[in-house]
Amino acid sequence: MAVTISVVLLLLILAVVFLRSGGLKLSHAIVCGLLGFFLAGTSLAPTIYNGVSATADVVSSVHP
Repeated sequence: MAVTISVVLLLLILAVVFLRSGGLKLSHAIVCGLLGFFLAGTSLAPTIYNGVSATADVVSSVHP
């Protein structure tokens, strides 16, 4: 759950930065949000979640 909230916050911050800098139009942000919303309801959602979770585990295990 913490990984999901962190990823959502990171993506939200990036979307706001892109929106304010002019690199992302409001219509693009809405389409991306709707895509994520509807993708979460498909059968691919567990696979995507497992992939993001595995990536987060790998990144967290790297020690500089």
